[in-house]
Amino acid sequence: MKENKYNEAVFFEKYSQMNRSKQGLSGAGEWKTLEPLLPCFEGKSVLDLGCGYGWHCIYAAEHGARHVLGIDLSDKMLAVAKEKTQFNNVEYRCAAIEDVQFPQDSFDIVLSSLALHYVPSFEQVAKQVYQILKPGGTFLFSCEHPIFTAQGSQDWIYRPDGSIDHFPVDNYFYQGKRTAVFLGEQVTKYHRTLTSYLMGLLNNGFQITAVVEPEPPEEMMDLPGMKDELRRPMMLIVRAVKPF
Repeated sequence: MKENKYNEAVFFEKYSQMNRSKQGLSGAGEWKTLEPLLPCFEGKSVLDLGCGYGWHCIYAAEHGARHVLGIDLSDKMLAVAKEKTQFNNVEYRCAAIEDVQFPQDSFDIVLSSLALHYVPSFEQVAKQVYQILKPGGTFLFSCEHPIFTAQGSQDWIYRPDGSIDHFPVDNYFYQGKRTAVFLGEQVTKYHRTLTSYLMGLLNNGFQITAVVEPEPPEEMMDLPGMKDELRRPMMLIVRAVKPF
């Protein structure tokens, strides 16, 4: 059984209190960077890998998508997504990203938001997505930045007085499983280098059209700890297309 932290009651409750859980896309610090990179959804078939609460699925439907399918391993997340979704052309399915199988050329757009660092093999995902995308289709994903995942703990190094000294980056080229602490709970994630992400796309036939390291938006700078997020890259956003 694949790890399903988001189905654990304590962790799920903590996650539900986050701004991005309560406010949706407007509460996500990377949204202002991600939204301009989104392709046109009008009349398109869309797959969201690790859809969570379904915010991106709803957005796609609001912007004219013909059909949207959200995949997530947590039925707790999907239950919330179904409650929030008012569109008949949005469907949700409980499954692991690694197990997704569809006929070739099934989708115009594949999205994934902050989910791929839970998957052991990005190479496998890139290969799968390339097969199920139609020629000219878009693969747009965000994940935790390799600098953020490298050391493993994902916490700052603190001075004796409790203030932040620096963020540790270690074992960068030792790719694989990490045990991080997220929302006070131990979570298994997978570290890979920037090279692995980008070459994983190129080696499987994609053309990369955008690579962005989102910074916290100005309107969130007053939130506790947000200014410190300018000291390290927490996320990576990549957009790629399957050539015609």
